[in-house]
Amino acid sequence: MVVRPSIRNALIAAVAATVLIVGISAFALSGNQGKHTVAAPQSSTSTTSPSASPSATAAPTPTPKPAPAPKPAAVNPLTGVGPPPTGPVIAVKIDDTFDGRPSVGLEKADIVYIEQAEGGLTRLVGVFGSSRPVVEPVRSVRASDPELLSQYGGIALVASGGGGDSLPTLDASPVRGVINDRGAPGFFRDGSRPVPYNLGVDLARVAAVTMTAGSRDVGFQWSQTDARLGRAASADQVNTVVGSTPVTFVWDAASHRYLRTIAGQVLRTAVGVPAAAPNVLVQLCQVTTNQADIDVTGHPSQYTHSVGTGRVALFRDGHRIDGRWSRVSAGAPTRFVDLAGHPLTLAPGGAYVVLASTGAPV
Repeated sequence: MVVRPSIRNALIAAVAATVLIVGISAFALSGNQGKHTVAAPQSSTSTTSPSASPSATAAPTPTPKPAPAPKPAAVNPLTGVGPPPTGPVIAVKIDDTFDGRPSVGLEKADIVYIEQAEGGLTRLVGVFGSSRPVVEPVRSVRASDPELLSQYGGIALVASGGGGDSLPTLDASPVRGVINDRGAPGFFRDGSRPVPYNLGVDLARVAAVTMTAGSRDVGFQWSQTDARLGRAASADQVNTVVGSTPVTFVWDAASHRYLRTIAGQVLRTAVGVPAAAPNVLVQLCQVTTNQADIDVTGHPSQYTHSVGTGRVALFRDGHRIDGRWSRVSAGAPTRFVDLAGHPLTLAPGGAYVVLASTGAPV
């Protein structure tokens, strides 16, 4: 069969058109698939974006701890003035009679105790922590002294000697005896004084060879001010009796001290300064007779019991505050409180402690 040229040309054109359409469709399909494979990673990326994940929690900032409050500076427990002293604390038995006056070095003592001896007379115990003076006249120990001084710990007690049970009692206590009659160092005789009031001691020499305890709390609390003074009774004098010896002080506002007096006259030491302190504590104690220690005149010594409880009167700043004292054992400090049970505070600068018997006037 013969196909006319016009028909043949039409068929060729139709076939070409068909091929062209198929090609375009394939290209379009191929393009869409390419777009799909490109879009897939975009979708995957969006699912892991930060906006789709949980937010990270920031670590809390630690709260800074406040700095600890600085500790108050330690003060001398025997005076309330300055830092605690270095080296040993030394107590000395000192005469307290007319023949032994004027005393030497007493004004350097931090604490002075006035106690009974025998025959109604008194003796002193000077406690030296802040200085090491020459002291005289040195006298003998009594059996009650170790009990009184054991609250200071293993300190030294300087004495000329001791009768009866005095030295054995001292030897059994924590207090170390520095005794002239046993050949201890530091003693000398003062040729200007009669026997037995001529024995002196150089505490610097004693301190150099004596390894004993230093200062510690023995119960005194110190403060420049005390609100109770505003309502406390005025007291420009202290009047009491130890044994049969009157013990008196007068308040001196100029020096801010109580001055000890004898028969109305200010008692002065060898250098001319008054025997004085900012505080006087009158501590009423049980006193018993010690028949194990009798002096050469036949008088038994008196034992002052400083362990226990009793009345106390504090004189400071020209005023008086009454209270109570207590001490539970020989090694424990003596606590002083007012009648409401609050601690008594002493004016810084040392003290006289008068150990009077229960019932003594004060």
